[in-house]
Amino acid sequence: MNSTWIWLIAGITLFWTLLYVFFGKEEKEEGLSVDLFIAMWRTKRLLGFIDRLSRINRKFWKVYADIGVAVGFVGMAYVFYALAKTAMKTLQTGKGGGVQLVIPGVTIPLWYGLVGLAVVMIVHELSHGVVARAERLPLKSVGLVLLAVIPGAFVEPDEEALGKAPLRSRLRVYGAGSMANIVTAILTALLMAYAVSPLLVPAGIEVSDVVKGSPAYGVLHRGDVIISINGHETKTIEQFLKVMNGTRPGEMVTLTVLRNGKEVRLSLTLGEHPQRKGKGYIGIYPRQHVISKIGYDGVVLPIFFSLYWIYVLNVGIGLMNLFPLVPLDGGRMFDDVVKEYLPQGIARPVRYTAIGIGLVLLALNIIPALANLGG
Repeated sequence: MNSTWIWLIAGITLFWTLLYVFFGKEEKEEGLSVDLFIAMWRTKRLLGFIDRLSRINRKFWKVYADIGVAVGFVGMAYVFYALAKTAMKTLQTGKGGGVQLVIPGVTIPLWYGLVGLAVVMIVHELSHGVVARAERLPLKSVGLVLLAVIPGAFVEPDEEALGKAPLRSRLRVYGAGSMANIVTAILTALLMAYAVSPLLVPAGIEVSDVVKGSPAYGVLHRGDVIISINGHETKTIEQFLKVMNGTRPGEMVTLTVLRNGKEVRLSLTLGEHPQRKGKGYIGIYPRQHVISKIGYDGVVLPIFFSLYWIYVLNVGIGLMNLFPLVPLDGGRMFDDVVKEYLPQGIARPVRYTAIGIGLVLLALNIIPALANLGG
């Protein structure tokens, strides 16, 4: 473990120690409550707004929530299948990891990631709250939560009232959060496709990262933009792949690269592509670099990338939340349906089996992601 990680862990531990000392463990209906690596700030001030929103058209919210239940069970099956598939790959090859850790500034861009996460949390929890009130279920509070270093938001229903509600009402409340994320992702994708993307033009292949030990290692840097290879233009991903498909291992190539706004020429000797024998390999993680065709890159590009990360995080987190493992919404949906329709003698082993399988699948997907992060 390098010194950066040691200092980071020490800083996080000190922060939580001080927070616990000053704010204690006492549970509060409003204000800040701190437990071991969990801090929750509750307020009742937004409950009136949620209530008014739910009363605008209760029938609409119920139809919306019913669609969310259907989407929830379809999404649950898809996420379970996807994680099972990557877990099998991990067992067979030792490589895998279908879960991407979401850490702004580490695994995703800092500011775009924070904007995306804020939108994910707001629409998700607001949707839970509005549907709960449309079902005439009481809410206790809304607030913010910090789990170790992961920020979040919540709408806190009256669990006793929720537990006594009809199954359909409970499913509506559980499914509403991911439904909001998916709707937000669709609207964001449409906005990008029809309002922002037409303003952009491809302008090269950006190096998002360099594979350690590859031909590019020490030659190319993160953020470099390759605009040509051996004089052949590579403004688009398609052009880049076409040029690389015509190369061979051991061939020396000349790259024209934009680095910090300046054009430089670099040379390197290609390796062999690990998945395509006989083809040249640079050793980068490429992504499309774009610029604005109308200028104002400092405005257009941040809008586009903010929308992009809002889309990506709403899809990813919205679907992951449907994984059938309590306390995720998908887990609560699965748990309540099993308890409702199966005899207790059968429901209990089914629930425990689902928990066991879910934990194993998550471990097989998360451990490789943690290993990659640490490596």
